[in-house]
Amino acid sequence: MPFQYWTVTPLLMLFLNSGRAFAMSDARIVQGPNKNLGEALTFLREYDTGASNICLKVSSAQWNYATNMTDVNKRKMIEQQMLKAKFEKISWKKAALFDWPKISDPLLKRQLKLLITRGRASLPDEKFNEIHHLISEMKDMYLHVRICAFNNYDTNYCDLVLDPDVHRIMEHSRNSDELLHIWREWHDKTGPPMKNKFMRYIQIANQASRMTGFVDAGEQMRYIYEERDFEHEIATTWRAIEPLYKELFTYVRRRLYIKYGPDVVRPDGPIPAHILGNIWAQEWSKISDIVIPYSTEKQLDVTDELLRQGFTPLRMFQMAEEFYTSLGLKPLSPEFWRNSLFEKPKNRKVQCTASAWDFCNKIDYRLKQCTEVTMNDLITIHHEMAHIQYYLQYSEQPYLYRDGANPGFHEGLANAMVLSVYNPVHLHRVGLFNNNTDTYELNMNFLMIMALRKVAYAPFALLVDQWRYNVFKNGVRTMNFNWWELRLLYQGIVPPIARNEGHLDAVAKRHIPADLPYMKYYVALLLEFQIFDALCGAMGHTAQLHTCDIYRSREAGRILTDIMQAGESKHWKDVLRMLRTKTNGLSAEPLLKYFQPLLSWLKVQNRDEAFIGWNAKVEDTALFQPLFSKISGCARNVFNTFPCVVIAIHLVVNYL
Repeated sequence: MPFQYWTVTPLLMLFLNSGRAFAMSDARIVQGPNKNLGEALTFLREYDTGASNICLKVSSAQWNYATNMTDVNKRKMIEQQMLKAKFEKISWKKAALFDWPKISDPLLKRQLKLLITRGRASLPDEKFNEIHHLISEMKDMYLHVRICAFNNYDTNYCDLVLDPDVHRIMEHSRNSDELLHIWREWHDKTGPPMKNKFMRYIQIANQASRMTGFVDAGEQMRYIYEERDFEHEIATTWRAIEPLYKELFTYVRRRLYIKYGPDVVRPDGPIPAHILGNIWAQEWSKISDIVIPYSTEKQLDVTDELLRQGFTPLRMFQMAEEFYTSLGLKPLSPEFWRNSLFEKPKNRKVQCTASAWDFCNKIDYRLKQCTEVTMNDLITIHHEMAHIQYYLQYSEQPYLYRDGANPGFHEGLANAMVLSVYNPVHLHRVGLFNNNTDTYELNMNFLMIMALRKVAYAPFALLVDQWRYNVFKNGVRTMNFNWWELRLLYQGIVPPIARNEGHLDAVAKRHIPADLPYMKYYVALLLEFQIFDALCGAMGHTAQLHTCDIYRSREAGRILTDIMQAGESKHWKDVLRMLRTKTNGLSAEPLLKYFQPLLSWLKVQNRDEAFIGWNAKVEDTALFQPLFSKISGCARNVFNTFPCVVIAIHLVVNYL
C-alpha cells in the first residue's frame, strides 16, 4: 500500500475553498472623505498626463540600457525608476483622499480603485525605499549567480550563467549525473544567499498590503482579478485539466524510465526535477527527442526553408506584420521600423530577450529582438507583435486603462496568435512547409510538442503563486517544505536530492525574488485557448481545433479589435463576453478540445500502466520534509514502523 501523502490536505482544502476564504469587501480598502466629482476628474486628468510623461522617460531610459548596457545608461535608468516610484507614492496619497466607492462616475471610480489598490505606496518612506532596495538587491544577486561545470574541481573557474549555459546543459545533456550537478549548483547558489532578504521582503510586503486594507500581500495580489470567486474558478479549471496532465505525465515518465532506468526514475512514482529538460521542470519540450511519438516523421521545423528562401530578420518582421494586417488590424508606424532593434549589434552589449515596448506617448512602439533566421524566432516575432497590436488598439484609453483586461490577457492573446501561426496548416499556406499536413503521425508529433509546452506548464504556472500566497498568509517557517509539497501535489515532481529549510528553492525562479506575479501565466494559458477557439468559431472553422488558422479572417480581426480596444476599462469578464461564446469566465474546455486527439492517443499508450499519475511514498516526501514533520509523522504512525525507519535513516544521513 503506498504511503499516504497526508500533509498536502490542508493546503489543498484551502485552495479548493479559497473563493470563500479569500473573498474580501471593498469597504476595507483605504478611502478618504472627498466625494467631489469635479476634483476627482481634475486629479485623474493631471495624473494621466504626469503618468504618461513619467512612463515615456522611464521606458526611454530602460530602452537605452537594454540596447546599450553601459554603467552610465544603467545609472540613468535607475534615476528615472526612482523618480517614477516617487511619483507613484505622491499620486497614491492624493488618490487615497477620495471616497472612491461613492464617486458617481463609474469610469472615474474604476480608475481611482485601480490606482489605490495596486503597489505599495501606502508604506512610510523608509519602508517604501527599503522594499524597493531589497527587490533590486535580490534581482542583482540572481543576475550574478555563477555555477561550476560538471567535474570542474577548480572553483576559481566557476563561470556558468543561467542563459545560455545552464539552459543549454539542461536542454541537451542526457547524462543524469551532469544534470543533477547543474540542478544542485543552481538551486544551492540562488536560494540560501537570498533567504534573509526574502524573509524581510515578505514582512514589508505584508505591512504595505495591510496599510492599504488587505489581510496580507497575497490577498492584494488576488484582488487585481476583481472576482470574489476567482480562486474557486481557478481550482475548477485545474480539476478539468488534471486528467490530461496525468496521462501526459504517465507517458513521459515511462519514456524517461526507459532512458535512465530505475536508479533515476521509479516506474510509478514522481519524476525527479532534473531530467525534464528545464532547470525549473516547468515545461518539457526540450526532451521531445525522448518522448516524441513518431521519431522517423519529419519534424515541424521550417528553419532550413527560411534560409533556403533567403529570409532576413527584416523580412521576418514584415511577414509578421502582414499576418496582422490580413486580419484588418493596424499597420506599424514609421517610428516602429525606424526605432526597433531587429538584430544584435556587434559594437555593444545588449539584452537579447525579445520584448515589445510601449513608450506611452501614443506614437512610439518598438520591438527588441536579437533575431536569427530560425523558426523559433519567427514565432517569437509574431508573439511580440501581438503585444504591439494590443498597445496600438487601446492607445486612446486613459493611462490607467492601457493594459490587458486582466494580468493574463496580454500574454493570452499573444499566445492565441501563435496557436494560429505555429501549426502545419498555416506554415503550409505561407509557403514554408511543403509536406502533407494531414498525416496522423505529423499531427500526433505536433500535439505532443504543444502538450509538452502547454499542458506540462499548467500546474507549475498554477502553483508558484499558490506557494507565495501561503508564505504571505502563514509565514516563512516552512517555505521550502511548502514549495516541494505543492510541486509534488500538482506536478508530481520531487527534488533529485534531499532539501531542507536551509534551502529556498522557489527563488531559483526569477519571478519570485523579482516580485513578479505568476498566476497571470496560468490565466493566460486558459485565455489563449479560449480566445483561439472563439476566433476559429467566428470564421467558421469546423475541423479539429489544432488545425485552425485565422490568417486573413476579417471576422476574427473584428473580434480582436473589440477586445483589444477595451484595454482595462472594463471588467475582464465583460471583455470575455465580446468573444461571443457561451462561456462566462475562465474555462479549460477549449484547451481540452485542442488536445483531444492527443488525449485519445495517450490513453491507448497508457492502457497497460498500473497507475495513471504518481504514487507519493515516504522516500519521496522524506526528500523535503522538515525535521519536526518527520518526527511528528512517526509519532502518529506507531503501527507502521517501516516508514519511520526510513525517515530515521534519512535524518541521520542528511541532517545529523
